Amino acid sequence: MRGVSCHLLLVVCILLNLSEAGTRKPENCPKWCPANSVCFSNKRCECKPGFISDNDSKWITNPSENCEDINECLQPEASCGPNAICENSEGSYSCMCNLGYKLLSGAESFANRSENTCHGMAFRMLCVYHKHIPLSVVLFPASVNTGMTPVPSRSHTVTTAPENLPEQPTTVHWTQLGDSEERTPKDVDECSSGQHQCHSSTICENTIGSYICHCRPGWKQISGSQNEPKNTICQEPPFPTWTLLPTAHSQTLSRFSVEVKNLLRDFNPAMANYTIQKLIEAVDKLLEAPMDIETQTQQVATLLLSNLEQSLRTLAQFLPKGPFTYTSPSNTELSLMVKEQDNKDVTTVHHNQAWMKLDWALTSGAKSSENGYSVAGILSSPNLKNLLAQTSLNLEQRRAALEDFYGSPVSNITLKFLSNINSIFLTNTDTEKLASNVTFKFNFTSEKTKARQELMCAFWKDHDNGSGYWDTDGCFMNDTGFCHCNHLTSFAILMAQYHVEDPRLILITKVGLLLSLICLLLCILTFLLVKPIHSSRTMVHLHLCICLFLGSLIFLVGVENEGGEVSLRCRLVAGMLHFCFLAAFCWMALEGVELYFLVVRVFQGQGLSTWYRCLIGYGVPLLIVIISMAAVKMDGYGHATYCWLDFRKHGLLWSFSGPVAFIIFCNAAIFVITVWKLTNKFSEINPNMKKLRKARVLTITAIAQLLVLGCTWGFGLFLFNPHSTWLSYIFTLLNCMQGLFLYVMFCLLNKKVREEYWKWACMVTGNKYTEFNSSSTGTGTSQTRALRPSESGM
Repeated sequence: MRGVSCHLLLVVCILLNLSEAGTRKPENCPKWCPANSVCFSNKRCECKPGFISDNDSKWITNPSENCEDINECLQPEASCGPNAICENSEGSYSCMCNLGYKLLSGAESFANRSENTCHGMAFRMLCVYHKHIPLSVVLFPASVNTGMTPVPSRSHTVTTAPENLPEQPTTVHWTQLGDSEERTPKDVDECSSGQHQCHSSTICENTIGSYICHCRPGWKQISGSQNEPKNTICQEPPFPTWTLLPTAHSQTLSRFSVEVKNLLRDFNPAMANYTIQKLIEAVDKLLEAPMDIETQTQQVATLLLSNLEQSLRTLAQFLPKGPFTYTSPSNTELSLMVKEQDNKDVTTVHHNQAWMKLDWALTSGAKSSENGYSVAGILSSPNLKNLLAQTSLNLEQRRAALEDFYGSPVSNITLKFLSNINSIFLTNTDTEKLASNVTFKFNFTSEKTKARQELMCAFWKDHDNGSGYWDTDGCFMNDTGFCHCNHLTSFAILMAQYHVEDPRLILITKVGLLLSLICLLLCILTFLLVKPIHSSRTMVHLHLCICLFLGSLIFLVGVENEGGEVSLRCRLVAGMLHFCFLAAFCWMALEGVELYFLVVRVFQGQGLSTWYRCLIGYGVPLLIVIISMAAVKMDGYGHATYCWLDFRKHGLLWSFSGPVAFIIFCNAAIFVITVWKLTNKFSEINPNMKKLRKARVLTITAIAQLLVLGCTWGFGLFLFNPHSTWLSYIFTLLNCMQGLFLYVMFCLLNKKVREEYWKWACMVTGNKYTEFNSSSTGTGTSQTRALRPSESGM
């Protein structure tokens, strides 16, 4: 007995251990298992039934993943059957009868199609009997079609004339059921027997003793009175035709239109969610396939957005109240909210790519929907960008402000999509001007804004011809990325790159400045090394070239403000450019003074001393810059586009343009006087000089004076309109190549400079220098030598 007891005890212990092992959780279960999941092992968790992980699996292997609810209503196997709708719940779903229907069992919901007993809640007539009367009757005269028929089996005829009823006896057929004394007439089903008179657009529903005619769910009554035979006529849901550009002769669009027509033609109100799913997948398939049309893509996109919004708005009427979301395999996301029209709440509609907040009163508008519900929806498509890649931005309302901000005409705009194209629609179709703003938040790729770039919330505006453009009128985007708009359509987050400079003008500027820098450097070296030309005028030429060289170098290297922010470096560059160009113009003024003494006064030694020249050439511009900086506290130095003076602030226009205009006008007067004096002296010195030769020499001298005196900068004073393209080209071409002109006039056309160049060339090559070789290259210059005692070319 003791051995048997020990064996029994051992068996019980083993069974207890096995039972405990079966219910024991794996050791070292991770603590990061999310909600709606259970621990499976020390490395992964398992989502509960009805839930799925972010990677479309039931397994969770990363703490950042979650178990999301599966919307079983989107799956075909979750069909609830006729006259019922599917309602999703967390981890499961349930089926409910449509409005006007109920289960035979009286329950509120059922699990699947096999339990569907939804039937119409018809008008019922009951036979009631009184305890003290052996037989109670319902009076239906035999001459009237009551929808009731006698039951031949075990039927009896009773004649009665109750009080307060016609004296003519009424015959009632009744049937005794079993041993019960309850009697009931048998109803005739006019709907199944074909005896009804309902219109073909309606549904016949049998009632006790009669029948009713009503519209299908989602259909609209267009004539007659509700639920009256013969009169009720219904109209099908207003689905669009989905004919996308029949003139384009596109097989892709034709196949797509046929596919959508078939889908909507076979529409089953009980499967509205399934139809929505297939419609979005068909659109994704169209957008992902290669399009066999190269033009009219904007028209296709506009029609596609319009038809898709209208179809989704119609299909949403058949969805149950509450939220609805769907994500296609191509990551197109749809979110719908169905609520009562008289709801006064502020509602949010959202999915992964977009979020919207609005006053629900905006959804119904002036006209209410038939079922008393309103719809708000967001459709986010990543593939629509393929059709709208080459689109433009409307700047009619903002062009003046942009050009004033950038200080240049906006010649072109490049757009870059940072978000999906999000189509917003409501039951209310009149959304061009809403009573209150709607707030959006779109998921977009974050990029740092560079110079001449702007992040904007734009909407798609369609033309009358079917094409369209992006616009921002009525919408604004705050610093936190929220968009606020007073109208609804399709939206996207765009990065706009403003091209405020003409690329050809930029090329001319850079090439001209580079060539001028080389020529100015040669001028500086020539004036320093060629001793035979050293004079007071050469010293003025030298400082003019130095100022132009420094100004051009700083302009070429640092004038563009790449960062878009006015930094200290940009302010310093603007200050140095201000000083260098003012100094260059001061030395141009000294050139005019020297020319006046040379030609008009004819006293070479009567010019200004070197100390006064330097005081005027560098002291005056330095004083102007110091006063300007002190007045504006460096605020006007630097611009968002370029490192130069911001003429919009504090009147800085006159700190540069004022002195420049004064010097140009003075030099222009000296130019006129010197040309007139030179004309008279040509006739006095050599009366026999031919007129053609005299005109050529005079023309060359006049051009040289214009360039040296800076009169060509006067074109800039007439650039009142920034859109004057040809005037801008002339001004840029003449002044960017001023260094080249100075080198030709001061060096190449000067005999003494050419002789020195020839000596240097002979020294480098080892050849012997001869006076004949150098003088032979200077033919044609001796005739004007009397007018140029300094041999400087002027």
